[in-house]
Amino acid sequence: MLLVPQIIAHKEEYIKALAKRNFDGASVLDKVVELDEARRATQAKLDNTLADSNTFSKEIGMLFKNGEQQKANLLKEKTAQLKEVSKELSTTLSEIQQELVELLYTIPNVPHDSVPNGQSDEDNEEIFKEGDIPKLEDGALPHWELAKKYDIIDFELGVKITGAGFPVYKGKGARLQRALISYFLDKNTDAGYKEYQVPHLVNEASGYGTGQLPDKEGQMYHVTGDDLYLIPTAEVPVTNMFRGELLQEKDLPICCTGYTPCFRREAGSYGAHVRGLNRLHQFDKVEIVRIEKPENSYKALDGMVTHIKDILRELKLPYRVLRLCGGDIGFTSALTYDFEVFSTAQDRWLEISSVSNFESYQANRLKLRFKDSNGKNQLAHTLNGSSLALPRVLAGILENYQTPQGIKIPDVLIPYCGFEYID
Repeated sequence: MLLVPQIIAHKEEYIKALAKRNFDGASVLDKVVELDEARRATQAKLDNTLADSNTFSKEIGMLFKNGEQQKANLLKEKTAQLKEVSKELSTTLSEIQQELVELLYTIPNVPHDSVPNGQSDEDNEEIFKEGDIPKLEDGALPHWELAKKYDIIDFELGVKITGAGFPVYKGKGARLQRALISYFLDKNTDAGYKEYQVPHLVNEASGYGTGQLPDKEGQMYHVTGDDLYLIPTAEVPVTNMFRGELLQEKDLPICCTGYTPCFRREAGSYGAHVRGLNRLHQFDKVEIVRIEKPENSYKALDGMVTHIKDILRELKLPYRVLRLCGGDIGFTSALTYDFEVFSTAQDRWLEISSVSNFESYQANRLKLRFKDSNGKNQLAHTLNGSSLALPRVLAGILENYQTPQGIKIPDVLIPYCGFEYID
């Protein structure tokens, strides 16, 4: 959530920057300024009314003490009137504040200067590419056919149990899935991230804290009986561990990692591009989250990008890194890098990770602050990234490592799997 003082001070700059997102910010930011002026004016009236009421209350006591009962009763009537006025002003102030907060929730984060202009994912900027695309034998199969051939993922059985988008992993497929989770967690903890196991359901306050609510409410599974939400990513519970906290500067950075299943409705997703593991309603992901001092957050973002590059190098998967354009960047992000792995059998790039710096946008919602060396409270910066999302990594391994003898397991995963081939 943007800070009102910053909106007032940089309104024209924000309007121009938000235009990168194809977001018309002029009328919305003007309304923010208008509501803030009304809030301050109402607060001033309320403060004056309460001050007058307190003054009269003291005078009433003195008048009664001096035997001036008639004057005291007149002031009591005025005090009663002032109490009614203050009650009305308090109600008005609460309504203005609520309207202001709800309006601020509708405004996306201001994109970083480096975010390119663009309307959609076609306008994203490729900034790095690495790895050789393997040449497969004739008759190479996409991963959903390989899963059926080797009996390692059963999509139809998932439909029977739940519905489309809920696959069942079997045998070596389940073991490879488990191996990837352990490998990702080990890489993250070795890099200094502390591992957490967190709840898979969150309350509404957590959804608002990290920005999934109200923006992505329709994409989240809602347990209506308990008013809880199934998490779309571990980012939500992990980051919300620090909601409302006042940290000390010496505690930063805070680096967290965690594995969770993720649940996304993905409403309106149809077609060949979402076949097999390409898009699911339930999938596994290992996440990294950082809480940083503002001046260090972009260096930390670069470090996260380097960390994920190292993982993909060890897996020996061909990948590229994209800087997302204004029309494709997430609602809460100031700058996002997407990682994509090349699926040789599908002849297309598949997104496997997003790494983002939210600057103070989430922290303002979370009321996540730290006390700096001067004793001043500051909003922290939050960052997160997939390290990594499993379905498309698994799809990339199945397709790029297929051989006439079977699917070869990447060398780095063999100690975790306990086998070298799926055959």
